[in-house]
Amino acid sequence: MAETAPLTAGVPPAVAPIGGARHRYILLLLLGAYTLSFLDRQVITILAESIKKDLKISNLELGMLTGLAFAVFYTFLGIPIARLADRRSRPIIIAVSMALWSGFTVLSGRAANFAVMAVARLGVGFGEAGCNPCAHSLIADITPPEKRASALAFYSLGVPLGTMLGLVLGGVIADAFGWRASFLVAGAPGLVLAIVIALTIREPRSRLAAALQARAVSPPSLVETLRLLRTKRTFWLIAGAAGLLAFVGYGNGAFGTPFFLRVHGAQVAVLAKRFGLGPIGFLGIAGALTTGVGGLMGTWLGGFLADRAAARDKRAYMSVPAIASLLSLPVVFLIYTVDDPLLALALGIIPALLQTLWYGPVYATGQSVVPRESRATAAAILLFMLNMIGLGFGPMTVGALNDLLAGPLGFGQAEGVRWALLISSGVIVVAAALFWRARATVREDIVS
Repeated sequence: MAETAPLTAGVPPAVAPIGGARHRYILLLLLGAYTLSFLDRQVITILAESIKKDLKISNLELGMLTGLAFAVFYTFLGIPIARLADRRSRPIIIAVSMALWSGFTVLSGRAANFAVMAVARLGVGFGEAGCNPCAHSLIADITPPEKRASALAFYSLGVPLGTMLGLVLGGVIADAFGWRASFLVAGAPGLVLAIVIALTIREPRSRLAAALQARAVSPPSLVETLRLLRTKRTFWLIAGAAGLLAFVGYGNGAFGTPFFLRVHGAQVAVLAKRFGLGPIGFLGIAGALTTGVGGLMGTWLGGFLADRAAARDKRAYMSVPAIASLLSLPVVFLIYTVDDPLLALALGIIPALLQTLWYGPVYATGQSVVPRESRATAAAILLFMLNMIGLGFGPMTVGALNDLLAGPLGFGQAEGVRWALLISSGVIVVAAALFWRARATVREDIVS
């Protein structure tokens, strides 16, 4: 029986970084996987109002479908899958995961009631749980430490790219063929890419097989990794901060389309008609051109700025998202209070940019506070917290607030969704404060 080595002893040599065309190829395929995962995850947001009316569900149930139903398996399975990823082929795990989540996305288009749709979204989360921990640790292994934030930021471009595709394809297809067809189109490409990844990406850790066998070293247990992370205050601060920003992002994203249809419905219909589009298709394209483009810019810029600034002072990993998130707050409030829907849509590019600057710095820090052999597990723990706070409770909280404000408190559906979004966005202040506090410990906590 192999002996489990302590975290500070018997550590196998690091995987040598892969450079050139091979490195770019792996990053591009992983970006493709993450893009399709977010396409399948987020297409439901542009379809939210149509699903609510067709399935006759409440705002709370809608929030559960766009958040909690997906997040249950996605968050809780991430850690055991990451433990498997620390021992087995990460490309194969990613490929199998893609096939699963793509199939359940197709099933979402067949749902006839809330229960079936909830099961389908649980299945999408079940599949997607295998992507991020594997991809994060794989990228960290093949990329030099000084370029890690940029590489992980490049991978994180899958968030805005997938969101843009979900908004555009989902909206246009829903207007033409109904919301069910959007799920069918969203799910198909993942099955193809899963085969490509399985056949063309080799597990780089296999180069260490002989050394590992000779030393009889097993990856650290979950308890050992948690014991190490307990001493890393930075890790928990960034997990909480990123989770709160995700809480706002997922909540606002899930109820963005209902907000514009309920508050600015007549104006949106007129604007859409000018372009020969239906309201949902128009909002999908407008969202892609504003929040999607802003997210692309912010994700790339966050990694670039953090790597450049952190070369002089590692505290920049925390300063960049702290300042950026705080600057986004007044713009968020303006979006939900202006009378002109075109202006509100255009303003969306600013918080989308500022609230995605954290991806590269946070993910790079999460991978840098632990040794190589614990990276997949550390990534899963970070993503567990981030997604449980953000994806699990963000949309559901906004939905519950919407129902409370619209019904018992008498605001009505339009003002109810407006004030639910305004109230929930206030946690941005707490997120910024947590990032700023992490500046005090980040330099001493980074080990690789």
